[in-house]
Amino acid sequence: MELRIHDAAVSVAATTAPPKTKAAKTVSPLAPKGGFPKLPHIAGAEFAAIEAGVKYKNRKDVMLVRLAPGTAIAGVFTKSTTRAACVLDCQAKLALKAPADAGAAIIVNSGNSNAFTGALGQQSVDAVTGGVAEALGIPATRVFSSSTGVIGEPLPHDRILAVIGDLAAGLKTDAVDMAAQAIMTTDTFPKGAAATVQGDGGTIHISGIAKGSGMIAPDMATMLVYIFTDAKITPAALQRMLSRNVDSTFNAITVDSDTSTSDALLLCATGQSAAAPVKGPVAKAFETALHGVMLDLAKQVTRDGEGATKLVEVQITGAASDRDAHLAAMAIANSPLVKTAVAGEDANWGRVVMAIGKSGAKAERDKLSIRFGDLVVAENGWRSPGYSEEATSAYMKNDELVIGVDMGLGRAKKTVWTCDLTHGYIDINADYRS
Repeated sequence: MELRIHDAAVSVAATTAPPKTKAAKTVSPLAPKGGFPKLPHIAGAEFAAIEAGVKYKNRKDVMLVRLAPGTAIAGVFTKSTTRAACVLDCQAKLALKAPADAGAAIIVNSGNSNAFTGALGQQSVDAVTGGVAEALGIPATRVFSSSTGVIGEPLPHDRILAVIGDLAAGLKTDAVDMAAQAIMTTDTFPKGAAATVQGDGGTIHISGIAKGSGMIAPDMATMLVYIFTDAKITPAALQRMLSRNVDSTFNAITVDSDTSTSDALLLCATGQSAAAPVKGPVAKAFETALHGVMLDLAKQVTRDGEGATKLVEVQITGAASDRDAHLAAMAIANSPLVKTAVAGEDANWGRVVMAIGKSGAKAERDKLSIRFGDLVVAENGWRSPGYSEEATSAYMKNDELVIGVDMGLGRAKKTVWTCDLTHGYIDINADYRS
């Protein structure tokens, strides 16, 4: 893949719409009760956020991260064939062999995804990453960018360039919460998660932030996610761990079955922990902790699904193959009929039967069993003899639900998370560009 870095900034057409004031959002009822968590500082990572007016007034919409020399970076990205210029640029840069002492940076804007914008897309990426490179004194090939928001509108990158100096001057270790807020679009709350691991000779810290609320059905990672650790680990080992843990976390969630053009996950290891390089038992513990942070963030994205009022865990067991388990789980999780029944607190298990039947997974009517929570609602080809409409309807009033299906055909299993589908989803997306 050709990497294009230009020195000159390219101005956006004068027809770019002026910033708008966005009405305050109602926080999702599924948001973590304690609010944004206190994340540990990651030595070698500094954050800043600012109002640039990319789309909206009176809110932070650009964030910058500066990473220490020697930072290892891994990434996973959307498999969309219409992925944004910033995604293509990140992929190209990660394919390059970075100097061992190279610093790095990440710059992210919300309000505009810079996707499907033709040649202007790469020109905007080059202008923004070039501006960061100059301000921080690092190679442009080590500046990674992400954009999230409306598709098909030129990115007004001059507004971002105008605040890079202030961002650089405002970098500090304790501003990750502001960074999490700046990357939000239709999100109703910022998302963060953390973990610590006892390494050989010191503690290893992991902190992550994410954004995502709609257009959520990833096929790589998810929305926008940035995870930072002070572990000493090679880029290759970091990439292997990240890739191994994507399918059971960010690829196991869905809000609306739509995959974004801009999904990106960057995992950055600064190597600043006092602990020895990650290997042996510590490597296993570190990967377990990393998986925990990834899953926590993924489930927070699902909790913030546009208009969501219920979190749904779909558990498939007894499938004939891993592929069949995945197909059945996602068919249930993505079914508008299942999701609207959940929104209406209707124990309509027949819609689960429908979803399994259309999924393409191998299934036999008389071997299926379906449960809502611990309540078996269907088995042996029809409604369970012990089925209670009253008990099942009462269960459906919970904020968090489990739909379990045993296929009765094998040992493969899959768990995914989704949310209900309410009028709120339509309200948000019917006027997304206005």
